[in-house]
Amino acid sequence: MARSERPAVKSVGTAFVILDALKGLDGAGLSELARHLDIPKSTVHNYLSTLRQEQYVTKSGDRYRVGLRFLELGAYSRHREELFRIAKPDVDRLAAETGELANVLVEEHGRGIYLYRARGADAVTVKAHVGTRIPLHTSALGKAILAQLPEERVDEIVDRHGLGGPTAQSIDTRDALDASLEAVRDRGVAFDDEERLDGLRCVAAPVLANDGRVLGAISVAGPTNRLRGERFSEELPQKVLETANVIELNVTHS
Repeated sequence: MARSERPAVKSVGTAFVILDALKGLDGAGLSELARHLDIPKSTVHNYLSTLRQEQYVTKSGDRYRVGLRFLELGAYSRHREELFRIAKPDVDRLAAETGELANVLVEEHGRGIYLYRARGADAVTVKAHVGTRIPLHTSALGKAILAQLPEERVDEIVDRHGLGGPTAQSIDTRDALDASLEAVRDRGVAFDDEERLDGLRCVAAPVLANDGRVLGAISVAGPTNRLRGERFSEELPQKVLETANVIELNVTHS
């Protein structure tokens, strides 16, 4: 559903607006939440009471938070993903061999969603976790996926979510994006040189189904002082490509 469209059931849309606000505020009191959303306190209270009754919101003192029942739904959704089930052991191995952070990303509704992350011995801690959604064009993982999508689908994603991003290196024009995606198709791998996070580099490869559909992408990410020279340009791309190929074979023959 496009941002400009109205939800078919307004009350459902409002409930998710409230939940998103609770997540963004990391919990909030009733008055704070009502002010933040510019919605009457009585209305917010009614929604929160229902969400709490259904165990999707918790209350401690006068503060409401998103409840752990969403974890049950998220875990169910993730385990239904074939790519997660098949890729996990190989991504664990990739993290162990490189010592870095290894990732699996999939595309949904034009955003990249981290499906799995594995930490090697020297992996850095970054502000993202399983379930975090990111703009596809800001990461090597996302660009690896975009490069395999039909041009009209890329058009839809860019029209809906725009370009630009969190760092000075983020792609901010369509010409730059097209050139980057063409390079991904030529090399088979995508690079992210501080395009999503300052000080972080990433190498990614797409994972394709037997019919050519892109299922997602895998990557290795690490600090710029370790991901440099031949390690960044040759060694890690080869490891990522080899791992992606193993996953593709396992997907085909599972």
